[in-house]
Amino acid sequence: MTIDRRKLLQGTAAGSALLAMPQIALGADTIKVGSIIDTSGIFDLYGKPMDKAVTMAIEEINAGGGLHGRQLEKVAYDTQSDMALYTQYAKSLTRKDKVDVVHGGILSASREAIRPTLRKSKTLYFYNVQYEGGVCDRNIFCTGVTPAQQAEVLVPATIEKWGKKIYTLAADYNYGQITAKWIQHYAEKNGGEVVQTDFFPLDVSDFGSTIAKIQEAKPDMIMSVLVGGAHLSFYRQWAAAGMNKKIPMASTTLGAGNEQVVLTKEEGDGIMLVYSFSKELDTPENKTFLANWQKRFGSTDDIHELAVATYQGMHLWAEGARKAGSMDRDKVIEALESGVSFNGPTGKISIDPKTHHAVTPVHLVEVRDQKMNVVKSFGERQPVDTQLVCDLKKNPGDTTQYEIKI
Repeated sequence: MTIDRRKLLQGTAAGSALLAMPQIALGADTIKVGSIIDTSGIFDLYGKPMDKAVTMAIEEINAGGGLHGRQLEKVAYDTQSDMALYTQYAKSLTRKDKVDVVHGGILSASREAIRPTLRKSKTLYFYNVQYEGGVCDRNIFCTGVTPAQQAEVLVPATIEKWGKKIYTLAADYNYGQITAKWIQHYAEKNGGEVVQTDFFPLDVSDFGSTIAKIQEAKPDMIMSVLVGGAHLSFYRQWAAAGMNKKIPMASTTLGAGNEQVVLTKEEGDGIMLVYSFSKELDTPENKTFLANWQKRFGSTDDIHELAVATYQGMHLWAEGARKAGSMDRDKVIEALESGVSFNGPTGKISIDPKTHHAVTPVHLVEVRDQKMNVVKSFGERQPVDTQLVCDLKKNPGDTTQYEIKI
């Protein structure tokens, strides 16, 4: 996810100087885990649950004996939704705190602010967020879903359910533009047609003329790649016009930060999504995860896709370190590339050695009564978008963020 991808819905939590201080559990001979996430500011609705996920994963790993006979120690900085602080705190984590790994970043801008520092210092980095794909760097592992992993399931499923004519609405920046291209690709591959694609700046909140255009075009469905608080207005205006009773909708973005609970059930019911996680997944691993989160934090209301990806990224890193038999960065990287996996709330997750992106199950879900109800689960999906541009086995020195062209 990229700039303003996480600018959420309503309200902010003001950061303070105290919140910026690192939270450190002191230990003598510990393995230090750096966490650099917005736990205050305009992205805190994403960041706070991600921070909790780091905490819970560390506690679980420590309860199991830690790694190599050593306990994990969390060194956490609140970046207060300020890109300048990402750069500052990344330097602190590597130079002063000397952490063994960093998990963090929400926006693509935040990732790109710290990725060069972590690569230069040879500090392993996990970016656990849904984003547009294309980062190719042996020092980073990306565990969130990418556009093709969603679209290759969502587009054919909705064509079969609703029809072939698709009208796409997307945020006007790289995530929206790239995802719209994947929607068109999979539509054509499955006998469908994108009759129109409209792009909207992130501050647009009036969709009256767009709704009139859609009525005139008479598509079989809407594909929404809209992002953030202003764009959430579309769902409300669509329902207020009675159009949600006439033309169904799917989305690659709604729900990543629990947006389905901000809409009323009348506004959200029936929207189809594809994600790696839903609280409604009926598996032992998910039930255990939810129970443990409830016990640790008192409620599961704030759990979302990005928090779960962070939790699983932490455990996947730990599995790599166990197999490596060492905390040496290169040995851990080789272990992660060898097929190490973790069975977590979403299902089995592993790493594609060519791209360092997650091979992850995805689930077709339907919003109903503000819940993401699972319709069908699919096996692990390869990051086919990033595989088009990245091959770290052939080019291990590559450090590019590619713009994926389809």
